[in-house]
Amino acid sequence: MKFCLLLFTLLAVAAHAQTGLRGTVKNKQGEVLPYAAVIIKGTPSGTITNAEGRYEIALAPGKYDVVFQFLGFQSVQKPAEISSGFATLDVVLEEQAFRLAEVQAKAGNEDPAYTIMRRAIAKSRFHQLQVQQFRARVYTKSSATITDLPNLAEMAFRKQLKEAERDFNFKVGVPMLNENVSEVSFSQPNTYRQKVIANRNSQGDFLNPSRFFNVSFYSPTVSDVVSPLSPKAFAYYKFEYKGTFREQGPDGVPVEISKIQVIPRQYGEGVFRGSIFIIENTWAIHSLQLETVNNIGLSFTIRHVCSPVKGVWMPTNQRYNVAGSYLGVKGHGQYVRSITFNEFVVNPAFVEDIQVADEKKGAPAETLAKRDIKGKQLEDLVKKQKEFSTKNLRQMVKEYEKQEKLARKNRKEDVTVVRDDSLVIDSLAQKRSNVFWDSLRSVPLTNAETKSYQKNDSLKIARTVDKVKIDGTGKRDTTRKAPNRFLPGQLLSGKTWNLTKQTALIYTSPLTRIEYNTVEGYAVEGVLNLRYRSKVDSINRFQQIQLGEWNVGGTGRDQFGRKQLVGFGLASYQHKNTKVSLSGGRYLYQFNPDNPISPALNTLTTLLFEQNFAKLYQKDFVNLTISASPFKERLVLTGSLEQTQRSELANFKENIKPWINWRNRTFTANRPQNAELNGPESTGFPTHQATLLDLTASGRLGATEYTIRNGRRIARRDNDSPLLTVNYRKGMGDVDYDFLQASIAHSFETGIRSQLNYKLAAGAFLNDKKLYFPDFKHFAGNEFFLQQGDVVSGFRLLPYYQYSTGKRFAEAHVLAEFRKFLITQLTLVRLTGLKENVFIHYLYTPASKNYTEVGYGLDGLIPQVLPFFRVEVISQWQDASYKGLGFRIGTTLKFGR
Repeated sequence: MKFCLLLFTLLAVAAHAQTGLRGTVKNKQGEVLPYAAVIIKGTPSGTITNAEGRYEIALAPGKYDVVFQFLGFQSVQKPAEISSGFATLDVVLEEQAFRLAEVQAKAGNEDPAYTIMRRAIAKSRFHQLQVQQFRARVYTKSSATITDLPNLAEMAFRKQLKEAERDFNFKVGVPMLNENVSEVSFSQPNTYRQKVIANRNSQGDFLNPSRFFNVSFYSPTVSDVVSPLSPKAFAYYKFEYKGTFREQGPDGVPVEISKIQVIPRQYGEGVFRGSIFIIENTWAIHSLQLETVNNIGLSFTIRHVCSPVKGVWMPTNQRYNVAGSYLGVKGHGQYVRSITFNEFVVNPAFVEDIQVADEKKGAPAETLAKRDIKGKQLEDLVKKQKEFSTKNLRQMVKEYEKQEKLARKNRKEDVTVVRDDSLVIDSLAQKRSNVFWDSLRSVPLTNAETKSYQKNDSLKIARTVDKVKIDGTGKRDTTRKAPNRFLPGQLLSGKTWNLTKQTALIYTSPLTRIEYNTVEGYAVEGVLNLRYRSKVDSINRFQQIQLGEWNVGGTGRDQFGRKQLVGFGLASYQHKNTKVSLSGGRYLYQFNPDNPISPALNTLTTLLFEQNFAKLYQKDFVNLTISASPFKERLVLTGSLEQTQRSELANFKENIKPWINWRNRTFTANRPQNAELNGPESTGFPTHQATLLDLTASGRLGATEYTIRNGRRIARRDNDSPLLTVNYRKGMGDVDYDFLQASIAHSFETGIRSQLNYKLAAGAFLNDKKLYFPDFKHFAGNEFFLQQGDVVSGFRLLPYYQYSTGKRFAEAHVLAEFRKFLITQLTLVRLTGLKENVFIHYLYTPASKNYTEVGYGLDGLIPQVLPFFRVEVISQWQDASYKGLGFRIGTTLKFGR
């Protein structure tokens, strides 16, 4: 009986799904219009056409009014009647006819685009706050195609490309597809919820749902690009009025729509160009087509078409295209998004009939003073007055947000959270049948996309058969199902064994850490780590609450030159934002604990250039470190107590022979040269015992803002508050000193892709009764032509230990990055992704003589080939006296540790 009832229900659903509307949208020349909007008036239903101009939408039998929209074409409304099966409705759209405003013809008048944009900008935040909450069904489809690979890559990786085609359905020229159907919700001020109910990929079974995002051109920036509706828009754009057209608006009332050409003053990364269509009187966005480029030269084209939902124009049809090449790989991608709103609540305080007067064209009948707005409710102000100046409207919205934030504080809500996202994956999302997809899919598949899915389905069956091979005895071969099986080759390659869902044993191959220096000779290092994570799973793997993490491991290092084995053990436990770690053993460290030159780079300089820069000493130690982030991670506290025996080391032998014998070069002793101690002999020290206490506190001077993702709190990277750090070190035992230092670092935008970064630091030994060279304050120097590490606080030409001090110091670093400075004034240069910077580094110690570096750098040394590198020219100065000029190839990449 239950089976019959289930069968009857399925048949009823299937019968309902077999009725609807389909057709093709073309222009008068017979060309298809891809991704045109198809809206069913009076219902939440809608769709868009595919790349072949075809649409299909499931609808119950009945009569409908259907609206067809395409950017740059006149909207058309057609009646449709559905009785049984799919009715066909083909549409031909005509290009939009524009009429010009009379004011444009008057000589000397300002282009009417500017008064339109001033009003639209003034009302932009109003439109963002207008929607109180909504629920929607969102269909997205992304398609990425690699169109060409470098000949060298095709030759070198021919076998891997064949395997990728066989195993993952990847092939040059074939689109990689992802479809996603989600139920999303939003509520003011910052809560977004997404539940993925169906997901499908043409490259395998991996789940790749598109994170719900709320890109709004009413925001000042859109993915770090200045919006044409930003309050700063006039500094970056010029605008031209291109004409006005009329179409049906909400409730059948005609609306006037003006086309505005967006012209960047300097095109390149960080700005758009194209067209934006603004609705007269409401000054809302009707549609837009804008393009931009990113820092590696890829071009992006964005198209939005809005439709009225309860009187509010919302983006229901979005399309994104990307094209270009990177490192010789050419390709293009497309992302389309169709949104159907089914629950929509408008904030009653933000009524759309508010009129905005442009003060530059004529003040409103009444202008409000600041005191007339402060403390007043927006709803009350709107009831008394319908027309406001652009300035007054901005002040009113700002006051509204201030009052809302205070109300949230009074309700004990966390106002530092600027966005709260969650993502839930339905357990059946990847198991939906083709019938289910046909009922959900808003955009029909093209023929090429259908073939791609069919091939992936065939490969899926082949992979399933391949996993269940039958051997000669008739038993299943489970070799491929044993990922934790130990193989001898893993001793050299490294391996991670997932013992349970929470436990993993990680072995790092010594082949990844083969190093050379004049103290150890050749050295190989291996790491073994056992990790255990305790967590609580919620609905799916995207929502897990981390309770704690245990780590137990060890590092062993074989020194071939010294013929010794050193190493240390480590055990740690982390609970939420608190971590306790205990380590101990014997190991070699650089005098500067920040490792000014990485072991990997030092290996290169030693073997190839006969320059060993890393100066090492040995520690036998036990260290206890505790770190915590209290006050909602606004403060980071770290404390360590170490008992150590420190020993000086010499080169492993005299007269070490280099690979290449450079003229006028020889390997130096392991004792650094230091101006304060008068020569390398003075930096030596006896073997001694020391107890070291190290305390550090750092925090932002302003309020830290956060985002929440699936319950996890994350500090925003673009937090522009200065970071203050205070450090205290105490030496006891065979040493006796007290050291205190403080630093402040800050980075903030000065324009599009332009930034000013600085770091100031100062400190002194309050007590210097007894200390050795490892206790000195060391600085981020550099003596090699390749500059790595922090671009802001790293000196470019300073010898590593020449001005290390046991007394006092002050240093200052300033780096200004420019999108447009000297050669980047040229648009073609900017479009390659090049960026210029100017920097100053200053150091004061008793022996440094006001050491100063002034330099100029060009980021993106070879665009799209070496985009992570920069070339720099630096001048050296001491006591305002010029000392020389140097050049560096810079990178922020870390080599080795």
